[in-house]
Amino acid sequence: MKSSDYALGEASSNHITNTQVSGNKFHDGFQRQFSYLRLSITDVCNYRCNYCLPEGYQCDEQYDNLTLEEIQTLAQVFAQHGTRKIRITGGEPVIRKDLTDIIRVVKSTPGIEDVALTTNGYKLEDKVESWFDAGLDGLNLSIDSLDPRVFQTITGHNRLKDILRGLDKAICLGFKRIKVNAVLLKSYNLQEFDTFLHWLQHMPISLRFIELMQTGDNGDYFRQNHVSGETIKQRLLAQGWQLKKKGPLAGPAQEFEHPDYLGSMGLIMPYSKDFCDSCNRLRISSSGKLHTCLFGDGGYDLRSLIRNNHQADIAHEIQQQLLDKKASHYLQQGYSGSTRHLAMLGG
Repeated sequence: MKSSDYALGEASSNHITNTQVSGNKFHDGFQRQFSYLRLSITDVCNYRCNYCLPEGYQCDEQYDNLTLEEIQTLAQVFAQHGTRKIRITGGEPVIRKDLTDIIRVVKSTPGIEDVALTTNGYKLEDKVESWFDAGLDGLNLSIDSLDPRVFQTITGHNRLKDILRGLDKAICLGFKRIKVNAVLLKSYNLQEFDTFLHWLQHMPISLRFIELMQTGDNGDYFRQNHVSGETIKQRLLAQGWQLKKKGPLAGPAQEFEHPDYLGSMGLIMPYSKDFCDSCNRLRISSSGKLHTCLFGDGGYDLRSLIRNNHQADIAHEIQQQLLDKKASHYLQQGYSGSTRHLAMLGG
């Protein structure tokens, strides 16, 4: 069954394979090592998701995105210090006209084994083949509802049909993995839980429910719409889903599988106990700032070093900043740091 038919009808290894790659792995004071980089290439987003940018993207300052050459420099530095996976994020990364070139440059970096992209599906149907040919390994696609009306209410756009056609095309191309993300929202899509599960019976994807996180701008919305991921976990376990073992480059999601389902289920639960213990990711903003935590107090500006391709100095500064990384994001205590909205760093 095609994903588009359903919705409309229903309203690797961590081994270093290149001998040129060497150097100490980036690590923090809690002996966590960082093999995963989330690289934002723009903070501009063309959606108006009510949990993130309800008023749309506000251009309150002139932005100066990382260039292709600067992205290549960063990929090389991180690869030389233990990073094996890079996820390209935004805002919405498809807004960058050179996205395909960025994918190709990152994928060709010695030591980088896995390149993924997070997108809201903008131009997915038209561009996904070129991304695949450039070396993209994984695709994360945001679909917060399978009901076109609810989808439009959440995102501000009536594009569900186009996105689902793009998803079908991506499945046919044969990506290593495809993940569909949905932010759990009590007032909007929570009632679609069973619809999502039924869809997953026939879809060779990983569906991931993301627990809504409180940011600087969404306090009232958070209190009205937050759903505990733990309640969803217990619901899955009661229905016979089994927890899967994590791979070496996996993110924070708890993954579940069921013998009656073609797809798998993932839960990202940042408010769960010990969520940060297995943290393996760092973030670089589209302007070249290092963020050691999505909910930290701010980023450390590496741009001058990046522009001058001072790779040893970049690596030194990253490692120094990591020594100050905290044990937890402290979201459970109501702390959101300097994160105004999730589009700032692509989540």
